[in-house]
Amino acid sequence: MSILIYADSNNGALTKNAFEAVSYGAQLAQQTGSSAVAIVTGTVSGIEDLGKYGVSKVLHASDASLDNFDPQKITHVIAEAAKSVGADTIIFSHDYSGKSVAPRLAAKLDAGLVTGAISLPNTDGGFIVKKAVFSGKAFAFVEVNSATKIVSVLPNSIEKKIGEGSATVEAFSVEIPSTNLKVKEVRKESTELSLTEADIVVSAGRGLKGPENWGMIEELAKELGAATACSRPVADIGWRPHHEHVGQTGFAIRPNLYFAIGISGAIQHLAGVNGSKVIVAINTDAEAPFFKAADYGIVGDAFEVVPKLIEAIKKLKAQN
Repeated sequence: MSILIYADSNNGALTKNAFEAVSYGAQLAQQTGSSAVAIVTGTVSGIEDLGKYGVSKVLHASDASLDNFDPQKITHVIAEAAKSVGADTIIFSHDYSGKSVAPRLAAKLDAGLVTGAISLPNTDGGFIVKKAVFSGKAFAFVEVNSATKIVSVLPNSIEKKIGEGSATVEAFSVEIPSTNLKVKEVRKESTELSLTEADIVVSAGRGLKGPENWGMIEELAKELGAATACSRPVADIGWRPHHEHVGQTGFAIRPNLYFAIGISGAIQHLAGVNGSKVIVAINTDAEAPFFKAADYGIVGDAFEVVPKLIEAIKKLKAQN
């Protein structure tokens, strides 16, 4: 038997989450003495790089009809790939694609599904997966007893292991069924860096007093190579686009570094960012809830603190 990993792509390139999922699947294969195979769909470049993350073979379903994400078609392709390689475990990233496809595939294959795994399964006498629950405030240990198992991995929760390995890329041809989903238009975000895949995120809230003051947030993000984000109220009143909204009702993110500038830290916002490795809060209110969750806190006016941060970063970069 083998482990099959879905390596997601965006705009013709593999995503950061894809490499994390592949690394997770390869480590699980090594742990269980299985082989690791990746499946890639659509027109994608750089597929050979997946070998460095531990897979021995990559199946490439390059049909152009898979370029626009259709979860029904992707589900069918992965199901056929699983049969082809005899996979008893299938791995996804717990991102938009994984959330759309994994449940469909579980129903199709009568498989047990665990979403949002944060560590490798315990396979000593069973298959027990650890996952975060209650917005990251607790953990659950889920035992899967089905013959086929599906696991989606919470982004930025697994350390990627990169080696010198290589993978054989094989064309995977399968009849693509027609579906009721028709993609009429594809709109790309104006930002170059994907919010859900960014290692650093600079986020701001109503403390900035107006959209005209976002220039310093964008400058700080540029200096750090970061993505920009915002709180829900800021998106709701139109200061920033809704695709930058992070929190319980927006995007849930887990960057290595998260700046919260002028955001009080309501529980709904914290639920979407508390998986961040390091949180820095900047607020004039010393009693702001965010300071209880932050690793570092600065009590001060963002209009004074942020320009000084930018200046310090530029000076440090110039020295190096």
